Amino acid sequence: MASRKPLPKRPAKPGPTHRLYQVTGDGASAFWREIGAAWPNKDGHGFSLAYSAIPLSGRIVMREITERQSGEAQQ
Repeated sequence: MASRKPLPKRPAKPGPTHRLYQVTGDGASAFWREIGAAWPNKDGHGFSLAYSAIPLSGRIVMREITERQSGEAQQ
């Protein structure tokens, strides 16, 4: 039986650095709904965006991912 070479390890793709939210309302009564993610482009001059939804109302806010955001909704 021929031996197989192990597959070369691929560098891990970096995950998103920012989350995208639809925000409706203002102040303490604002509602934040996560709608996507963003990654910086290799040249550092922009971002690639991936949406799970595109809102028709409210505003889109892009926030850097922090420890707090990874486990709970952004307020």
